Formats: sequence, C-alpha cells, structure tokens
Amino acid sequence: MTDISSTTPAGRKSLYVQDARTRRRNAAEKRFRAYGLTAIIIAVLMLAMLVFTILRNGSGAFTQTYLSLPVALDAQVLDPKGNRDPAEMASVLTLSYGQVLDRALETEIAALDLTIEGLGAGDANRLISRDASAQLRNRVLSDPELVGQVVDVNVLVNGRIDGYFKGRVTAETAARDANVSPQQLLLAQALADNGTMVTRFNWGFLTLPDASDQRPEAAGVGVAILGSLYMMLVVLVLSVPIGVGASIYLQEFAPKNRWTDMIEVNIANLAAVPSIVFGILGLAVFINFAGLPASAPIVGGLVLTLMTLPTIIIATRAALQSVPPSIRDAALGVGASRMQTVFHHVLPLAMPGILTGTILGLAQALGETAPLLLIGMVAFVREYPAAPPEGLFDPASALPVQVYNWTQRADPAFVERASGAIIVLLIFLLCMNLLAIYLRRKFERRW
Repeated sequence: MTDISSTTPAGRKSLYVQDARTRRRNAAEKRFRAYGLTAIIIAVLMLAMLVFTILRNGSGAFTQTYLSLPVALDAQVLDPKGNRDPAEMASVLTLSYGQVLDRALETEIAALDLTIEGLGAGDANRLISRDASAQLRNRVLSDPELVGQVVDVNVLVNGRIDGYFKGRVTAETAARDANVSPQQLLLAQALADNGTMVTRFNWGFLTLPDASDQRPEAAGVGVAILGSLYMMLVVLVLSVPIGVGASIYLQEFAPKNRWTDMIEVNIANLAAVPSIVFGILGLAVFINFAGLPASAPIVGGLVLTLMTLPTIIIATRAALQSVPPSIRDAALGVGASRMQTVFHHVLPLAMPGILTGTILGLAQALGETAPLLLIGMVAFVREYPAAPPEGLFDPASALPVQVYNWTQRADPAFVERASGAIIVLLIFLLCMNLLAIYLRRKFERRW
C-alpha cells in the first residue's frame, strides 16, 4: 500500500492544491470567525463598562462619614420632669436634641482650637445631618438612663460634607452651592485630620428605610429589601406549584386537541406581553376590584406571579420534553401507571431544567419595575413591614422601584444611592443565577 501521490492525471485537480473557490470559502470562514470574535469582544467591553460605571457611581453608597462626638445629654433639656419615663420624654422634640448636638460640636471645635477664617455663626452646626437629632432621640428613648451622662455618639454629617470626602463635592462647586460653603469644607477637613470626622462602611445603607429629599445621607434600602423578599416569597409559593403542575398536565396528560393548542398559544403569547400590562391588570383586579391595599407585597407578589407563570410553564415543558421517550416506554412496559411514570421517572430527570427555569423566572420578576409602579409601590415608605403573613399587607417598597424613586430626586447623593441599590440588586440576581447553576449540576442525571 502506498501513500496518495500529489500528482494527478492530466485534467484532474489535486487535493493538496486549493483552487480559487476553496480559497474564497476558507477566507469567508475566517472572516466569519473574526466577526464573531469581534462581536464577543465588543459585548464584553460594553458589559465591563456598564459594571465599572455602576461600581464607580455606587460604591460610595456603602461608605458614610460620621462625626465622633462626646455628647452631654442634659437632663434639664431632655427630661425636664426627671422621671426617666419614655412616655414623658417623648414630648421633647427633635429640635431640642439638635441643640444638644450643636453644643457638643461647638465644644469639640473649641477643644481642638480650630479657627476657620470666614466661617459664619452657625455654619459649623450645618455639618450635622438633619436626621442625626432623630437618631439620637430614638437612642435616648430606648434607654432613658443615658440622660445626664456624657456618651460617645457617631453623628451623621450632611450629604454635601459626605460628598466632599467621596470626591463628589469640591471647593469650586461649594462656592456655587447654597447648601455648603468652602469654609465648611475646610472645617470638615480639619475635623477629619484630628480624627473627629471619619469615613467607614455604611451598614445603615442596607438596614435603614428611605429618607426625605433633605436627608440623602440617611437613606437606605432596608424596607426595599424586605419588600422584595416578601414579594419573592409570594411568587415562589404561588407560581412554582401552579406553573409546574400546569406544565405536567399539558405535557403528559392533556389530550391533543384544539383547546390545548389554544392554551399553548396563549401561554406563549403571555410570555411576550409587556410587563406594564400585568401592572394594569393588577391595579384593576387586585386593588380596584378585590380591595387589596396598594403598595403591599401581596399585590406585588400576585402581579409578578401572573407575569412569571408563562416563563415557568414554558421552561418546565421544555425540560419534560428533553426526557427521552424511551424512559416513559420502559416504565410503562414494566407495568407502571402514567402517574408513576411521570413522578417516579420523568420528573426527577427533568428536575434540573425545571429548577433552572424557575429560578431564572424569579430573577426576572425580582428586577421588574413597571408593574410595581402602577400598583403604588413607588410610595414613600418609612416603616418596616411586619413579619409574614401580616407584613404581606403592610406598605413596602421594592429594590427596582427604590432605584427609580432615587433617580427622580435632585440631590446628587440620591443618584449615588440609586447606583448602590443597583449593586445590591445585581448581587441578589447573581446569587440566584449561581443557585440555578448549582442545582442544575446537583440534580443532573445522565442516561
């Protein structure tokens, strides 16, 4: 046996020599690969740019500047009757606590011998957040024995001073800003150099509720996180059993006729309906007709359940279809009933796809905003909802709605908060996708 020779009879083409057509085809294939690689590189760069922008704009929300002050809690001001009764002390307004904080800051500045040329009377007190007096009041009312003592307090500074240490505010912008002056920035820098003003991780951003337009430094996503978790609980409890059960019936038990064909077409159409349509449906049915409270997690969960059901049904049916028919035939051949075949053999094999589709459907629902705006979840909510089931009917917000709400406010600090809330939302979505991958790997079976 000999090797194939590169020589050919006259008039025949050699396999070792490319003709013009082959060269064009190979060149076209190389161009297509280059186009595909270029598209992937562009997509990765755009994604990296998006993530970088969000992290750059939102990372500041996870840090906060505080004033560390020894505060003398004057009993004559905070508890005039001297009974240490929280009910009586509650009549003292936050204005009085603000005066106590102002005196503590003035005392600290005098002790450090700080002198800023051009600093007006009362300018130093404007460094303190308007929410700081309310936080001090809550602390004293929860522990009345603090009255009469000197306690160390971490006081929130206002959003402009906090923005100065994050690079958002400069002396040039302060000169044109009515809410802060360059002299206040110099005083803040002097306090920071002496260790009185410090910037550290802001746990309050993850635990505190929303704040008013004048107090961006006190705004947090605590209520929004709870509201999102409550809605996902409702969606999980309702959409998974209904969606999986409907899929099993349609795929394994339903007769093939015009009615089931119509149902399948409608399910596919519902998956393509804009989410705001479900918000209009929820407003009309759950709030106007059923009388459920607006801005409640139960209403948001019901609306998101309607929106998620088509996705779960389609994903579950695709997972059931992926199971080879030989599995069903083998089970039926040894005497198993249709029910036993589905639940003992088909469903376990389809479980990875079902779990993946379900979690991805929940992740999609977690990021929805439009339907929640129509049912009133854009409302300003300060109180935390109670534990379920009562908390499902309490007013609450949601993470995507909180992002939308903050982007509508004028203060730049709220834009920073909005980007920080996006980071929290992305972390939740990343965890849910990682859970889907883990469950798929864990329950995956090969046949």
